[in-house]
Amino acid sequence: MSAAALSLPEQSGVPIGIRNVSKEFGEHSGKPFQALKPLNVSIDAGAFVSVVGASGCGKSTLMLIAAGLLKPSSGEVVVDGRPVVKPITDVGIAFQDHLLLEFRTAFENVMLHADIRGLPRQPLEKRARDLFAQLKLEHAMNKYPSQLSGGMRQRVSLIRTLVHDPAVILMDEPFGALDALTRLQVRADLEELWLRRRPTVLFITHSVEEAVGLSDRILVMSPSPGEVIDDIQVSLPRPRPLVLGDAPEFTRYVDRIHRHFARLGVLHGVEPGAAKEPA
Repeated sequence: MSAAALSLPEQSGVPIGIRNVSKEFGEHSGKPFQALKPLNVSIDAGAFVSVVGASGCGKSTLMLIAAGLLKPSSGEVVVDGRPVVKPITDVGIAFQDHLLLEFRTAFENVMLHADIRGLPRQPLEKRARDLFAQLKLEHAMNKYPSQLSGGMRQRVSLIRTLVHDPAVILMDEPFGALDALTRLQVRADLEELWLRRRPTVLFITHSVEEAVGLSDRILVMSPSPGEVIDDIQVSLPRPRPLVLGDAPEFTRYVDRIHRHFARLGVLHGVEPGAAKEPA
């Protein structure tokens, strides 16, 4: 897709508010562990927001709270003006493991959401076929997961996440198990599909480069207990090239985040000077 051909549609996502959300585990054990300090974050409708931080900083905990799968110790998450008090249904969730069922074909794995919720299959089947076509996976629709490569399985998982056209997508290291080349391609696939509908995305990753390559905005988290130490607006034009490593603007964003991690002791051998502001 060329930049000249790109016409951004109106976003289909909804705003997310994270209001004074904190999380402690083991509150009743006498030895509580604080995973998240109180967080206050507002995410605009249709934004692609990444959260980066070291292992154990609470990134995944934050995602589970946002999905309504884990209760915060304090505060609340508000999606489209409504407090999240139970698992929200209008959400797509993707994890590092593709979680495809081995006894279902790729197409039937994508349709699992409709089967579980008792939704009409016909409109979702059409959208599923369109998504398979967009990712050039028509040939894989009737194959089983064991017959697919790792990248193909992750693409099928991505289709399953998007097939019901969710207003919110939550992704926790969805490309972490892929090799570097496949990861680049699936990242490009995700950006292209996101640009077509522009749902609100909260994307958890360890990869600084991946966050910069995909995001409108990056939340940088401290080591545990996690808190947001930087909130970076990414102004790179879309669609973004598959390889951004030599672009000065890209490098400045990456350096800014790396310097935070060096200052906090997460990275060693990097000069912990002041973070650079992108021009």
